Amino acid sequence: MISRRALNRATLARQLLLERAELPVDAAVERVAGLQAQTPHSWYYGLWARVAGLSALEVSAALTERRVVRLALQRSTIHLVSARDCLAWRPLLQPMIVRASLTQYRRKLEGVDLDELTALGRTLLEEQPLTFAALEKHLAERWPDHDPHALSYAVRGYLTLIQVPPRGSWGGSGPISGPIAHTTAEAWLETPVPAASPDALVLRYLAAFGPAGVKDAQVWSGLTRLREVFERLRPGLVVHTDDEGVEMFDVPDAPRPGEDTPAPVRFLYDFDNLHLSYARRTRFQTPETAAARERTFTKNGQLPGTILIDGEVRGVWVLTRERGGITLTVRPLAPWSASDAEAIEAEGRELTAFAAADASRREYVVGAAP
Repeated sequence: MISRRALNRATLARQLLLERAELPVDAAVERVAGLQAQTPHSWYYGLWARVAGLSALEVSAALTERRVVRLALQRSTIHLVSARDCLAWRPLLQPMIVRASLTQYRRKLEGVDLDELTALGRTLLEEQPLTFAALEKHLAERWPDHDPHALSYAVRGYLTLIQVPPRGSWGGSGPISGPIAHTTAEAWLETPVPAASPDALVLRYLAAFGPAGVKDAQVWSGLTRLREVFERLRPGLVVHTDDEGVEMFDVPDAPRPGEDTPAPVRFLYDFDNLHLSYARRTRFQTPETAAARERTFTKNGQLPGTILIDGEVRGVWVLTRERGGITLTVRPLAPWSASDAEAIEAEGRELTAFAAADASRREYVVGAAP
């Protein structure tokens, strides 16, 4: 048997959230099996929470030096991964990404030779990085009677497309947005890497998020029918049972700290994989705090970051920038003790220093509970 609290501590250890690691950016990204990065910059805070002594410019340099990349990967969502993992994982995840990309557009692509479409898309994108809007203009010249958005989405599904800097980069005064331009992974990274096997991908998942079940790995990756992979790996895995009777698999040499291991205050970003990599999201929050957190979502679905206290979600946070300054607003989802509040403020002020090293003004605000 393994308790919920033991699962909590094991994942925090794997995700570098019990103690910040002294690792290069690409090595840290590999250790945690990638970070969801569909926003241009909030994932910077995810790395900051995990890596000791990190600067935003150091992260940006890893991106511009092509040691890490942003592309559609797990769950067909944009992830930050190392160049090695990009090239190894994308072929394995490709069928899922194609399905996700083409489901709503398949009828609009009738009559289009998909081989010709992807070949033309590759040629255009390798000549120079293009936004999807620019790509669609070129594709519409060849297929004027078809939906250009459907054409570009097919190219996105069939080709491994990297979002190139300056998108997602960081300058001396803060985040750089820039256009969302793409090129192929083959053109951007050049060095070939063998494709990973399903077994290797599951082992990487367990090393970063275990102990975990079959459905958990499927949620994280977007793949289905992984039961046979787990059964093939079973003889070499440690197998636990959680308090609901679900088998939790793990790699033998991974850290599994005791339940009484202290867990420091940590600020997680809006799309942190800690919340998105399990079939059940109870490892780090109770139903009560989950409901309170949902009340903080904006009408257009934007999520605040979350605050972990003793490994549990007990608050949310938002950073706002204006007129050369930055404000961090935190809100409790459950009562904070005086010592908790002090630790949150200390960590929060470190976060604002990371996010706005050159800001003329940094403010820390405690908002009302939702």
